[in-house]
Amino acid sequence: MKKQYFAYFIFLIILLTGFIKDKDLSGIIEDGIQIEKLAEGFLFTEGPTADAQGNVYFTDQPNDRIMIWKSSGGLETFLQPSGRSNGLSFDSKGNLWACADEENEFWMIKEDKSITKHPIRYNERLLNGPNDLWIDVNGGIYFTDPFYKRPWWKHNEMPQDIQGVYYLSPDGKTINRIISDLRQPNGIVGTPDGKTLFVADIGDNKTYKYNIVRNGVVENKQLFCELGSDGMTIDTRGNIYLTGKGITIFDKTGEKLGNIPVPEGWTANVCFGDNDLKSLYITASKGLYRIRLKVKGTRG
Repeated sequence: MKKQYFAYFIFLIILLTGFIKDKDLSGIIEDGIQIEKLAEGFLFTEGPTADAQGNVYFTDQPNDRIMIWKSSGGLETFLQPSGRSNGLSFDSKGNLWACADEENEFWMIKEDKSITKHPIRYNERLLNGPNDLWIDVNGGIYFTDPFYKRPWWKHNEMPQDIQGVYYLSPDGKTINRIISDLRQPNGIVGTPDGKTLFVADIGDNKTYKYNIVRNGVVENKQLFCELGSDGMTIDTRGNIYLTGKGITIFDKTGEKLGNIPVPEGWTANVCFGDNDLKSLYITASKGLYRIRLKVKGTRG
């Protein structure tokens, strides 16, 4: 009987600990709000980003297409083929930029679907495979370059000597490696004021923050939290949303607030969408999900 009481006591501690750990999410999620599945049937969803109207664009990379979920409701195919696009982001002019890793390019896609292709090389060599990006207010692109072998690539080994983080100048003519000491950088986002850059080292299960001292130059590397991430986003309070096993949220100091479970094997990426930017859109394996929040997000 004592063993039964002890087991019950341990179970109660675990239950209460989990509840307390996620209690701070009450400031982010209304009571009773549930995550909803919007669409399914994809092979692998990635790269969500919202336009000025709150419509969410995302990729289904194995199917070589960019999709749109309209804020008014409804799914459409925006572009197919899409250069095997992965990460997406809008610049301040409303152009959609895509990490089109089929040919190691950035694609700038206008609203009329016209495409300008920017082949990218560093030291006259292919990059490993541009994965995720964040665009500053001047149009410069910070992006990660991990190596995940794709079946459509001609290269079987890393073209570069490391998996790094780079900056592409606003004119698209200059590329600099700005971070070279991470194991496998993946998710990336910056603050709206352009002063701080966050980079997730998924290979070392850590996320770091850097001061942006000027376009394309970062310094003062600091450990933000002991968790890596596939993709990430940030809200107007400075909370950071990391992905992998659901969505784990940290406040601006790096303290863990809690986790939003997602009913898929892997949660790849997140962004804020809808007109008020209070819906968190989630690309997770074969589905697209959404949950309404109290806090407003950014378009990063």
